[in-house]
Amino acid sequence: MSTSQQPDPRDRPARLTVGIVGAGRVGPALAASLQLAGHRPVAVSGVSETSRRRAAQMLPDVPLMPPAEVLQRSELVLLTVPDDALPGLVEGLAETGAVRPGQLLVHTSGRYGAKVLDPALRAGALPLALHPAMTFTGTPVDVQRLAGCSFGVTAPAELRLAAEALVIEMGGEPEWVAEEMRPLYHAALALGANHLVTLVAQSMELLREAGVAAPDRMLGPLLGAALDNALRSGDAALTGPVARGDAGTVAAHVAELRQYAPQTVAGYLAMARATADRALAHGLLKPELAEDLLGVLADSADRTDGAEGDAR
Repeated sequence: MSTSQQPDPRDRPARLTVGIVGAGRVGPALAASLQLAGHRPVAVSGVSETSRRRAAQMLPDVPLMPPAEVLQRSELVLLTVPDDALPGLVEGLAETGAVRPGQLLVHTSGRYGAKVLDPALRAGALPLALHPAMTFTGTPVDVQRLAGCSFGVTAPAELRLAAEALVIEMGGEPEWVAEEMRPLYHAALALGANHLVTLVAQSMELLREAGVAAPDRMLGPLLGAALDNALRSGDAALTGPVARGDAGTVAAHVAELRQYAPQTVAGYLAMARATADRALAHGLLKPELAEDLLGVLADSADRTDGAEGDAR
């Protein structure tokens, strides 16, 4: 057995200088992972005090400077700004001459593909859309979470190998997404991840209201098992009163929610109806039980709409 030590990536010559425009939760984490692969972050831009502190924590000794200067110093530029700000940023950088020919320009927006970088492409840049399908905390733990993380990748055919190499160097797995499919791809991730946070937060609030002292401890094993079952089995993993057709139980749920958390009723009804439709379509919900259940949901929805109308 060899006892020779593996070389530290920091001891290897840096291959690309890396700049980050937008020191939110994503940019510093990706830059730190590229640094571990042997690249060299050289400049970062951040507007808020929070983003500046985050950059100092995740990328110590990397200077803060305006976006144009970040591009001037960098061979690979990460544009990690909010989706709505991205088109204007790209146009502004291209119009002011900040973009250099041959420069790799990478954005991390899930919504957009490579086309949003067209102004930079016309200036000679090499456009890549690399979106990590991961939630970020803005702390060093994010770098670890990139291991095995899927990236939604969109790039010109001639840059596919470069895009794939960068994702793999960050510890990720490239998943190719067609330009025209980016909005649908992003909607799917938001539906699964962002809405999950809302559902879990509401569930914890209701458990506290019911007197449960540690709702997170109660939900952790349950939600972990539910997620694992759903990923393995899809709709076959559906359980609970809706999938069973327990109309009385669902009616009792709605009554309790109206009393203790009326703001959650509309969401409960929408998810219950979607669950019922899927359970029925996959043969999990018996048709003779579905009629009563759907009647309860429809009646409850009518009452909710009426209450909202009265409030207006």
